[in-house]
Amino acid sequence: MASRRILRIGGRDAADFLQGLVTNDIRRLDDGLVYAAILTPQGKYLADFFLARAGDDILLDVAEPLADGLARRLAMYKLRADVTIGDSGLQVQRGTGPAPDGALADPRHPALGWRAYTEAPEADDGSDWTALRVAHCIPETGIELTPDSYILEAGFERLNGVDFRKGCYVGQEVTARMKHKTELRKGLATVQVDGQAEPGTEIRAGDKPVGTLFSSAGGQGIAYLRFDRVQPGMQAGAAGVTMEQA
Repeated sequence: MASRRILRIGGRDAADFLQGLVTNDIRRLDDGLVYAAILTPQGKYLADFFLARAGDDILLDVAEPLADGLARRLAMYKLRADVTIGDSGLQVQRGTGPAPDGALADPRHPALGWRAYTEAPEADDGSDWTALRVAHCIPETGIELTPDSYILEAGFERLNGVDFRKGCYVGQEVTARMKHKTELRKGLATVQVDGQAEPGTEIRAGDKPVGTLFSSAGGQGIAYLRFDRVQPGMQAGAAGVTMEQA
């Protein structure tokens, strides 16, 4: 599985600090693991992560390639708040079988099982995570989720990654406008894939670009599509592509 870094956010102001920055409601930590993102002021994706309570602190579980940049951005925002940001020394374990003591359900979808944070080496139970993600159209950091992403186009509402009632956070105005004032014309969708195509292959309908194929497994894929251009007979390289009906 992709390597993760577990940061520890501490200090008297930690919860209020994160509440003003991330897309989800920190108060949900009382119920378990929280999935969220931090955005640019223009509403574009910077990083997605999981948040979990650890005594008086909050653990932040993020993809390793984003960890240093995210820590620097959090430090930039904290100003004079009583907040500490550092490595926890913990590792993530995850699986889809019986959950061990202390494990927390993945809030994005029941099929993704559980996550636990311990001092044991990072590990999983051998589940086919790509197949699970593709089957349920769940984007992955650095594959479907990139700096060009808008979280609503990536399905964050369906994945329990955004709260529209929590109040302000960085990028909230753009996200709320996309939710309430526009119909999404682009976004991630599950497609049927007949043949082989590398992640990042352009999808075309005749001479018109329709989108991009990303992860695929078992004859299905996750694609970013312009919905008004979707039609039968689309191609991603030599592979045939058909959008599944919602």
